[in-house]
Amino acid sequence: MMLSKNLLAMACATAVAVTAPTIALAMASDQDKARGQGIGKGLTEHVREHDSRVFRVQENADLAFTAFTGATAYWGVYEGIEGPASYTAEFPQNWNGGVIMYTHGFRGRGQTLTREVPNLAFRNTALALGYAWAASSYSANYYDVRAAIEDTNRLALELTDYLERDWSVGYRDPGQYLIAGVSMGGHTAAAAVERETLETARYPVAYEGALPLCQAEQNQFQWLGDYNRVVRELAGFGHRPYEDYQEYVGEALFNLFEFDGGAPTFVPQNEAGQRLKDIAMNLTGGDRPIFDEGFQNPVWHGAVLGTGGADGTVTGILANEIYDNTDRIYRWTDGKRFTDQERAFTAKVGRFQAEKGANPVRDDSVRWLPLVQGDFDVPVLTMHTLGDFFVPFVHQQRYREAAETHGSGDMLVQRAIRDPNHCGFSGTEFSTALVDLVTWVNSGIKPGGDEVLDPAEVADEQYGCAYTNDELSSGRDNLPQCE
Repeated sequence: MMLSKNLLAMACATAVAVTAPTIALAMASDQDKARGQGIGKGLTEHVREHDSRVFRVQENADLAFTAFTGATAYWGVYEGIEGPASYTAEFPQNWNGGVIMYTHGFRGRGQTLTREVPNLAFRNTALALGYAWAASSYSANYYDVRAAIEDTNRLALELTDYLERDWSVGYRDPGQYLIAGVSMGGHTAAAAVERETLETARYPVAYEGALPLCQAEQNQFQWLGDYNRVVRELAGFGHRPYEDYQEYVGEALFNLFEFDGGAPTFVPQNEAGQRLKDIAMNLTGGDRPIFDEGFQNPVWHGAVLGTGGADGTVTGILANEIYDNTDRIYRWTDGKRFTDQERAFTAKVGRFQAEKGANPVRDDSVRWLPLVQGDFDVPVLTMHTLGDFFVPFVHQQRYREAAETHGSGDMLVQRAIRDPNHCGFSGTEFSTALVDLVTWVNSGIKPGGDEVLDPAEVADEQYGCAYTNDELSSGRDNLPQCE
């Protein structure tokens, strides 16, 4: 089944072409994958593989970009928490004194730190509202949200100093900071306004509002680990070593799904395949529109499989393993009680427990993997696509539950978008969300959002229609239509 393996690799590579910036988590090393076989237990040393990595910024000429009419573009290099980072910024002529910090998604495992210029909808909208925007390359690649937060915050606090140093321009200090980001950048934007972040960050910024879009968070790595372990067991490969998973994942898919021209369609071919789909639906947010289309999306389904799901150190961002499934029962039924079959299957998958102290609170900065805990006191507006199989909608449900627990529920508005891609928003959806956040922050007018915790409402065939706007989007022609 080598053709199937090649297809998965191609799917992961193709992922970067989807509408918005994305995460495309890299495969775990064989050593990392072996934890389920008894390797890596009892680690106590807080030494990360990530600490030995070295990155480099682009040449100054490669940082340049063209400003929109009526605005001025700036770029340069500054010192981040892991080393040099680059910055980009754009100021409108009618600048209102506010800056929106934009946080980009996962950039892979390369050594080069590429500049960030946000999408056209974001830039157009921010500048039209009178805001400047600024973005960091971050001083590290990989899934380093710690660097993303600290480097973005330092840039926010010292931006006007860098512009005076590099461009001899004298802007006044900003009077307001907002933060927005997508995917891993959404994780960054959400974590940046958390109370713990404000208390522990080396460079704390009092953001007055946040726009985390299609956000990942710490539980993302539980999902990746869960799904791949369930695939392995249902496909009949539970006896095979997990560290060899990428060697037989193509054969596993052949045992579960129909194929077309050597490629999996992700349409179940048997009871095991259907059980896998039902388990995935329950793990990613329950019965909802566009789940089927997302499940059959070869790019993002392939991206989940391509991670291997086994690297609980988040490719060396943590020193020890964080993956834990000790509270999970893998279910394909929807009754109130677990069935005996579900309990037996869960036992066959096996129990994996996170190592103690894998992601501790630190006294020199935020955690290595900053947490999204729902503990904030500023307006936060999110959007998430219902069919996102890579960074699933369930993150929004967890976010709502956490916010309600911390008394932050009134400050959180969430929107469901009917699209089968990761971060697959139209320009209109993106622009509307930014305008609504800015209006909420500055006028106190709270925008509308969707209920995310009521299973009956989420399962309604018209769920997500309220804030889905197909203008300027692509690939939605064959989706179930809103009335």
